[in-house]
Amino acid sequence: MAAKSAGGWLFKEEPDHYSYADLERDGATRWDGVSNNLARKNLRLLKPGDRVLFYHTGMEKAVVGEMRVVHGPEADAKSDDPKAVVVTVEPVRRWRQPVSLERIKAEAVFAGWDLVRLPRLSVMPVSPEQWRRLEELGETP
Repeated sequence: MAAKSAGGWLFKEEPDHYSYADLERDGATRWDGVSNNLARKNLRLLKPGDRVLFYHTGMEKAVVGEMRVVHGPEADAKSDDPKAVVVTVEPVRRWRQPVSLERIKAEAVFAGWDLVRLPRLSVMPVSPEQWRRLEELGETP
């Protein structure tokens, strides 16, 4: 019997700015630069050990891998914005198959998800059911 997923989070980033390959190369990174109030609120809810999906925005528009929160959340000491918050993440695994936004929109389980409803939101929760389905799609060639 498969282990039941606890769900987690999804972070979006433009791969030309910082990609999953960059994260793998670096081993860990500070996730900063989040300015949207709802995204910041979500970022403040994270805890070390939380699972996070890495979503490439821009031309790719796909979930490409999994990360884990290793530190934070905390105030961003490098920012002039007193509301700025950061977490540190490390790579867990690149998915065999990226899961495109087009594929996600074709699945009923994602119909009300923030990724579909609020396309500009960069940090969002992922339910256990959504996480399980995304993993299935990401591991199937």
